[in-house]
This record gives sequence, structure tokens and C-alpha cells, in this order.
Amino acid sequence: MLRIDDVDSSRKVAGASESIIDTLQCFGLYWDGPIVYQSNHLEYYHTVIEQLIVQKKVYSCTCSRKTLSAIKTAIYPGTCRQLDHQKSPYSLRLKSSDIEISFDDELQGLQTHNFAQAFGDFIIKRKDGITAYQLAVVIDDHLQNISHVVRGFDLLDSTPRQIALQNILGFKTPHYCHIPIIVDQQGNKLSKQKCAQAVSTETPQKTIFLLLELLQQNPPPKLKNAPVKELISWGIAHWHPAPLKLKRYKKIRAISDNID
Repeated sequence: MLRIDDVDSSRKVAGASESIIDTLQCFGLYWDGPIVYQSNHLEYYHTVIEQLIVQKKVYSCTCSRKTLSAIKTAIYPGTCRQLDHQKSPYSLRLKSSDIEISFDDELQGLQTHNFAQAFGDFIIKRKDGITAYQLAVVIDDHLQNISHVVRGFDLLDSTPRQIALQNILGFKTPHYCHIPIIVDQQGNKLSKQKCAQAVSTETPQKTIFLLLELLQQNPPPKLKNAPVKELISWGIAHWHPAPLKLKRYKKIRAISDNID
């Protein structure tokens, strides 16, 4: 299934969705059924948020960016938690509790966190009215009956928050696998935030072969110039996560030595 995460209208770039779709097809990655756009789920997000308000699982927060930046801890101290106000604009924060969230990640192993101490009361709806990523993705995964989530290591810290939301909403928790992210020589993730170049579609077979090597899959040299379809088929048939699991890789350098 293909889902386009376009709920954050402030970050939308014209033509970006079409570019993603074209790139996936160029790399031989196709999907079943119609493309799902997050922006079509806004009504369902609103229903779930209203449910959380009625259940008193959330509270409004009017703290400004200046106020939040002055806080010397990464965990929100609950400044607005005991206040009874609806002054606009306000965000909505989920009330954290002193419970343990555990899950066994396919590559990174057992992860255990105290929900309140590690994450605190995090935002599920922003001041601008946009549903926050943590809640949107939990609802989307539920609507699409997602059983396995495979994503980058940089999102590992999001998983306990999402599991907490799944528990509150009565949703099933998928199996998780967080794979190492590709970084540059300074250890920075290759991303648009760091102005990394977009993946080239000129020689997709060379890129796929390189990625298989970076992921420790040891593709045979004879596949170096193989068609995209053949490379994808080989990667699926021979996927072997043990080398990554053995060292709990979190980052992999784009060109040279690996980083644990």
C-alpha cells in the first residue's frame, strides 16, 4: 500500500507527491489498490481527538515557543495541565502516566521506557489545528490494518508514543523494525532538512545495488548491472537481517565505513 503523508499543509511542496510516486515506479516499487492521502482522513482525526477530549485524556496548552525554549529539560513540565482554559490558539497535549512501554524491535532489540519520564505530555494537535504526526500515523495504521512497520532508526523514539496512543484508543500494536539510516561523512542523516540531493532516477539499478551493499546483504557482483526488477526480486528473496541485528546498526555511512 502507498500512503502519502500530506496532513501538514505548512510543509507541502507543489509537485512533491507526484515526484515521490514517479520515483517509486522508477525503482520498481509498486503498490496494490488506490493511493491513500492523509489529508482525506481529517474528519476521522477530528472524531478521535473529540473522543480523547471527552475522556479527559488530553488538555489544552497555550505555552508559546519562547516559553517552551526557556524550559531546560526536554520533557514538558506540565505547565498547563492543571489550568482550565480554552484561550485560543492552543495545542492539545496527551496526559502521560507513569507506566512502562515495552516493545521488541526486530533489529534494535527490547526497548523499555517509562512513558511519563521519557516523553512527558506530548502534543497530538498543534496550535494551527493540524493533527500531529504521532496521532495521525497511529490512526492511519489502524485504518489500513498495518501489521508490520519498517522504518528508519531516527523514528525509534516515536514508537513508544505511538504504542501509548494505540493502547488508549484500543488499537492493535504492529510489529516494529527500525533499520539504520544513511548518513553523510559528518554523521548527518541524508534528508531534505539537511539539503541532501534527491535520489537520482537516472541509474536506479546502481542505486539499488549500492543500498543492498550498505544494508550488508552482499549482492553477487553479477547483479551490478541487472534490471531493476531482478534486483528487487533478489533483495526480497535473500533479505537477511542478521548482520544488521548482530551489531544493532543505527547509522550507515553513504560511502565509506559503517557506524554502530
